[in-house]
Amino acid sequence: MERIDPHAISDALLTSAGWARVGLTAPVQRIREQAAKELALTICERLNPSRLPDRNQLPLPL
Repeated sequence: MERIDPHAISDALLTSAGWARVGLTAPVQRIREQAAKELALTICERLNPSRLPDRNQLPLPL
């Protein structure tokens, strides 16, 4: 099993959506939950980048 790098997590947190970082302190529970989910998704994407091609990227033949 690969060890998780704390620097990778802190980098993911600092580069995540601003609303999600601020949303953790919101007085409404629903907003806090949505913010936590967004931050978790950002961390997971940074630690395990998707190998699927981006659907918005045009495939160009070489």
